[in-house]
Amino acid sequence: MNRREFITTGLAAFGVSALGLRAEAQAAGIPPPTLVQMRVPLPANEIHVFPNHFRLYHTRADGTAVRYACRVGRDSLYEPGQYYVGAKKANPSWKPTPGMVEREPEKYAQYEEDGIPGGPNNPLGVRALYLFQPGRGDTFLRIHGTNDPGTIGRAVSNGCAGLTNEHIRVLYDQTPIDTPVVLYPKMG
Repeated sequence: MNRREFITTGLAAFGVSALGLRAEAQAAGIPPPTLVQMRVPLPANEIHVFPNHFRLYHTRADGTAVRYACRVGRDSLYEPGQYYVGAKKANPSWKPTPGMVEREPEKYAQYEEDGIPGGPNNPLGVRALYLFQPGRGDTFLRIHGTNDPGTIGRAVSNGCAGLTNEHIRVLYDQTPIDTPVVLYPKMG
């Protein structure tokens, strides 16, 4: 089996059409999800976000992972640590946090009361994984979709990791509740 067949077979195991995602990703200049061999062994069925590389890895039992291009939180809003997926929502509604309204009222105050209903045009995109911590509960951090693929590969969010709407659909379907998530510290 050659490399292309291996990757396509691995993506098919995740329910991903390599050709469909490749076309979407190329149109936006974003690499499609890629099956990669892990250089360092990590436990299976976890999500690892490496902010300096703007990559999210969903690990598998065979020592491989599906690698996604992502965006991350800007500056001090990025919060490294260990989390778990405490909730999942398809087409989630969105409301800015009080901190978001305080930092940028001109951008968020208009949504403070009613938020934005679920769907592809809201800031959480079409799917969201809600990150929790023991003793703290919901951290208000998410791994979610975006309708602005130009933000992938940048530190622009209010703390969340973001994927394209097409890519978050795949990750969402493969991620059960209680999946461990590690957000690594930014370096430098």
